[in-house]
Amino acid sequence: MFRVDSVFKSYGGERALDGVSLTMAPGDTTALIGPSGSGKSTLFALLTGLMKPDAGIVYFRDQDIRHGSIRQLRQRIGYVIQDGGLFPHLTGHANVSLMAAYLGWPKSKIASRVDELRELTRLSPELLARYPAEMSGGQRQRVALVRALMLDADVLLLDEPLGALDPIVRAELQHELAKIFRRLRKTVVLITHDLAEAAFFADRIVLLRQGRVIQTGSIRELQDSPADDFVREFVRAQQPVGVQR
Repeated sequence: MFRVDSVFKSYGGERALDGVSLTMAPGDTTALIGPSGSGKSTLFALLTGLMKPDAGIVYFRDQDIRHGSIRQLRQRIGYVIQDGGLFPHLTGHANVSLMAAYLGWPKSKIASRVDELRELTRLSPELLARYPAEMSGGQRQRVALVRALMLDADVLLLDEPLGALDPIVRAELQHELAKIFRRLRKTVVLITHDLAEAAFFADRIVLLRQGRVIQTGSIRELQDSPADDFVREFVRAQQPVGVQR
């Protein structure tokens, strides 16, 4: 789905990505993880076409993003950020249907698609009639997910989507999202600071540091065969006290 080929990106002389190469296969969930400043958000921005690399190429379905239509690309990508990123002056329904209405979908098609996704995410019509300020954090994230899925995007990009939620709501949404990903068979790219969350969702974890990919693989591979001392310490630091290896 995505292929990142020897990509470099700098800001003001500081290198954010340093020769990153990755492939994200269709239908897989990939988690990007690493300390602050590791390059996760920059890589995300390149995948969406919001930024261009200084060198190297980002491909989407084997098409160089630089030479394709950014507008069409973004319509094929669903994007969910922390706390949902909903427009506060629009109801949930208006947030969800905004792009479909802009693209000229018939009202009947919009209504049918909203009902389909509402059932998938267990949202009531009453909730979608509310404004974001009248929703809980978990409800806003469900609405944001429906908005991301509205155009039946090929890819879902999730930028710390559960980071602002309390642990109980977060655990509930993790299980719901995992079921949705399996059912829809979407390609998912997830940014998280939580290794346990990365392990829960992802087919493959990509650990970055200082703009470089340090190791990719399953959580078991990172635990049992760390590429270097940084990987070993990163994994150890995120294990609960009393079970560190």
